[in-house]
Amino acid sequence: MNTRWRIAVLVSAAIAISYLDRQTLPVAIGAIREDIPISNQVKAFLDSAFLITYGLMYLGGGRLMDTLGTRRGFTVIMVFWSLACASHGVAANVSMLAASRLLLGVGEGGGFPAATRVVAEWFPAKERATAMGIINGGTAVGAVIAPPLIAFVILHFHWLHLSSWRWVFLIAGAAGLLWTAWWVKSYFAPEQHPGLTAHERAMIQSHAESAATPQTTIPLIELLRFRETWAIVTVKFLSDAAWYFYIFWLPKYLLDARGFDIKAVGSVAWIPFAAAGVGCLLGGGWSSWLIHRGRSVNLARKVPLGLAAFVMPCVMLVPRVSVPWCIVLFSAVFFGHQWWSTLIMILPTDLFPKRAVGTVAGLVGLGGAMGGVVLGQLAGWLLDHGFSYAPVLVIAGSLHLVAFLLLLTLVRSLQPLPIR
Repeated sequence: MNTRWRIAVLVSAAIAISYLDRQTLPVAIGAIREDIPISNQVKAFLDSAFLITYGLMYLGGGRLMDTLGTRRGFTVIMVFWSLACASHGVAANVSMLAASRLLLGVGEGGGFPAATRVVAEWFPAKERATAMGIINGGTAVGAVIAPPLIAFVILHFHWLHLSSWRWVFLIAGAAGLLWTAWWVKSYFAPEQHPGLTAHERAMIQSHAESAATPQTTIPLIELLRFRETWAIVTVKFLSDAAWYFYIFWLPKYLLDARGFDIKAVGSVAWIPFAAAGVGCLLGGGWSSWLIHRGRSVNLARKVPLGLAAFVMPCVMLVPRVSVPWCIVLFSAVFFGHQWWSTLIMILPTDLFPKRAVGTVAGLVGLGGAMGGVVLGQLAGWLLDHGFSYAPVLVIAGSLHLVAFLLLLTLVRSLQPLPIR
């Protein structure tokens, strides 16, 4: 494996830790409720606390990456979010949990803007979808590990007279700090990386602009002049509303609607996330393959996006099927969303100059997080007022199709925009 792909794997590991960290509360919610009462609306409030600061810092994190450079910026945010994750372990009430979720969102908000900049500085356009697929695959790795690991910790860790769910957060935070040491030791910009030969360095620089040092950023108001910016942000708002509902509420759905206990959740809740990982790799890989075959970037992004969108309505059938088919359907939509998400995250690199990529990726992430807040709050209200999960699943299953039609209407061609 050459240096570029090792870098992709390194960043993928960080994304895996971020998804482990954000799944701690949803999976451990049953054990936490034994110490701290949490209703559906309070659960939605805690999810929103994370998503609001996550979304805002997604934008702020993008600007941070554009200002500090990838290496220093990623170091700062990883240390911050790891400590924030660990802080859940000392929470005594809902207010303290909410504060920890707010801080976790602040830290994790810079993760994907940093990942997008790594792709922009290390990979040419024809390889970016594959690279982002590997990086985005970290979401599945972290989420696959989370349910069985969290269940194991809750069932077996009772050290120092602490509730076992507290060790979930402390262990997850320690994992992030270990990754930071790996990052600082291993990551350098292409022109500074000690492991590159002169030939490799020249090849990378012929395709990718370095983002290692601070550059003059493009004013946000300039980026907002373009219809394409608003289109991608809105598309992400719609599709990520469904995604955040799935990842934050799947364990609770299995506990509440299907009668699972924590051990049963740990045994099956990882399966849809494994399917999501396959979607990351296949969606990005197919798009790159189409470009290698001479297809336009416009076609190579939109055709796979359309196929993913048409898979998503199958989640509406979940309340009507048996438990095994329920897991199959969730696996299908997790696969479809991460196929979709890999390509959506690449669109800023297709449309915008590299010195704006971090900022645009931040705007896109902000839109996605706010979508998660809106649907999460709606879900919490409906469930606490006597409704079943069925109407929420109907809404979630429709959103990708609406988003795809909007993308076709507002972004007719994926060509670099006239930004100086």
